[in-house]
Amino acid sequence: MSAAPDDEIRKVVNRLKRARGQLTAVIDAMEADADCRDVVIQLAAVGKAIDRAGFAVISTALKHCVIDGEDADDGAPSMAELEKLFLTLA
Repeated sequence: MSAAPDDEIRKVVNRLKRARGQLTAVIDAMEADADCRDVVIQLAAVGKAIDRAGFAVISTALKHCVIDGEDADDGAPSMAELEKLFLTLA
């Protein structure tokens, strides 16, 4: 993904930073003996944020490698590899 536009990378990094903040809040809530329902809701939000970041990475790779017509010979992931990565998150 190193050749992806900086804006796309920045968006994924920002999403992951938000997820990190949410996870910190979950840990703090657990340490403070928060209501389990609140903790589960926050954990679900963290999981979804991380999943969305992963999908954004794969989407960027698909766009860069397939739509932009990049050759697979230059180290870019193949369609099979991208599909496997996508299914890993599904």
